[in-house]
Amino acid sequence: QVQLVESGGGLVQPGGSHGLSCAASGFTLDSYAIGWFRQAPGKEREGVSCISSSDGTTYYAASVKGRFTISRDNAKNTVYLQMNSLKPEDTAVYYCAAASNYCSGRPDEYRYWGQGTQVTVSS
Repeated sequence: QVQLVESGGGLVQPGGSHGLSCAASGFTLDSYAIGWFRQAPGKEREGVSCISSSDGTTYYAASVKGRFTISRDNAKNTVYLQMNSLKPEDTAVYYCAAASNYCSGRPDEYRYWGQGTQVTVSS
């Protein structure tokens, strides 16, 4: 059974750091481009970051570039999102997703999705 499971959500103070994990089962993560998306209440789902399957090239949305880092541990079949200098506007449900072809900012390009994990940035 193909499954993606996110973990690590929680409440973080502004300026703080937090890490998310995305563990895969039923398929090998490094055969897919893995993206992180987020969706805040009343807003559309937006692409945050992606790591390609071929050479591990990483991509970031302008809003998180320099603050977030995506990485992949093939041995653990897990992708991570390290978030630093968090802002209240980073508050959202964060999802990881797997695309068969290449990194894309379009959610409809992704084949498998996790259930999401809530990140709240607030004092």
